[in-house]
Amino acid sequence: MSKGESNPSSSEFEREEVPSNAQKGWKSFLGMYAGEHAAGTEFMIGPLFLTAGVSAFDLIIGLLLGNFIAVLSWRYLTARIGVKHRLTLYYHLEKISGKKLVVFYNLANGVLFCFLAGAMITVSATAVGVPFNMEMPQLTDTLPNGPTWIIIVILVGAVISIIAARGYDTVSKAANWMSPVIVLAFILAGVVALGQLEVTSFKDFWNIWADGSDPFPGQTKFTFWHVVIWSWFCNAAMHIGMSDLSVFRFAKSSSVGWTTAAGMYVGHYMAWIAAALLYAVYLKSPEAQTFLSEGQAPPVAPGPLAFNALGVFGIVAVILAGWTTANPTIYRAGLAFQAIMPKLSTFRVTIVAGSIATLAGLFPAFAMKLLGFVALYGFILAPIGAIIVFEHFFSERFGIKAFYAEKSGTQFNRAVFLAWLISFVVFYFVSLKFDVFLSFLTLPAWLSCGVLFLVFSKFYHRK
Repeated sequence: MSKGESNPSSSEFEREEVPSNAQKGWKSFLGMYAGEHAAGTEFMIGPLFLTAGVSAFDLIIGLLLGNFIAVLSWRYLTARIGVKHRLTLYYHLEKISGKKLVVFYNLANGVLFCFLAGAMITVSATAVGVPFNMEMPQLTDTLPNGPTWIIIVILVGAVISIIAARGYDTVSKAANWMSPVIVLAFILAGVVALGQLEVTSFKDFWNIWADGSDPFPGQTKFTFWHVVIWSWFCNAAMHIGMSDLSVFRFAKSSSVGWTTAAGMYVGHYMAWIAAALLYAVYLKSPEAQTFLSEGQAPPVAPGPLAFNALGVFGIVAVILAGWTTANPTIYRAGLAFQAIMPKLSTFRVTIVAGSIATLAGLFPAFAMKLLGFVALYGFILAPIGAIIVFEHFFSERFGIKAFYAEKSGTQFNRAVFLAWLISFVVFYFVSLKFDVFLSFLTLPAWLSCGVLFLVFSKFYHRK
């Protein structure tokens, strides 16, 4: 198939460059990023920062810095490479790694994205369950807690999966419609929570977190650098891991990468803080105090937290928030599976991805342990993005062939495999041996993988 030639059976251009007539302006991306990042994860992450005992300075200034570095990563790495080649991550990687090797990556990528989408289905389900007086999952829960929970998760997952399966245009349109409602909900929730906390000055606001506290039982203590590095790398798979090549291949120019700031500062800043305020209100309740007095962590259930502040509108906002995160995540997972099974339509593989995500959503642990899970999936997937970045910027200078697998006919590029394997094993061992938080090791693993790829490629290409 020639460059720019459209596949008559699909408008997603899974194995070709996106043609000029399908490229989109900044408005499409602004809505998608604002919707995706002012969304379901925010209702979980804000409260989880409180369970980690962060201080006011660590949270407010740490998030400001970490999110800024994340925007730079999208703008100058992901968007730049996405606009240059206009390929999905999976097809781009196949040209470098070979079909046999990329199958394993696509499988891991797709499954991990399904788990993340499952956590967002869990978030929406906590809102749907409020009118039914459903028992909410606890921070320590792993298994479904009853038939009502199972039925609600399955119904929510089915709706989200069908929307995602209709393709990028539908995902983008859904985000554009929903994101203003969700952003408004976060703003109102924050204002209401400030009133419930009797905040009348900036000093009162600062004292909500003050100098921090001990983490809740079973939670990791977060410092300033935990907040900075985690907020930078919570989306590591998407920016330095290059997953959003699949999104930015539709952009008219790389400057569209700046639209990610809408997601970072509306979502990962304002929304995280607003959600933390909702949880701060709940922590003053007799129910939460009972949990704490018994040495247990009070539950983090976004549905009841939002309902307490905004009533029915809060329930609607949480449902939509989970939706707008799960939608593009399932879409990405579907593209990963489609790269493994190219004969199946994007619609069918996305339905498969949605089904896996719904199954994952039945298990609350993915949502309740979101800080740790997000750190893990970024650590696993981000170093593969270094392969693409280092080849793009250094292949000519280092004397190695770009898209080596495609040009040589190699099905399994050993340089890619060894670079990732060594980086993963070494730094994961460091994390286990010395009890280092995984997000602190994501950048070292990423740099190691890129450098080793160049070294091994030089050797194998010469050979």
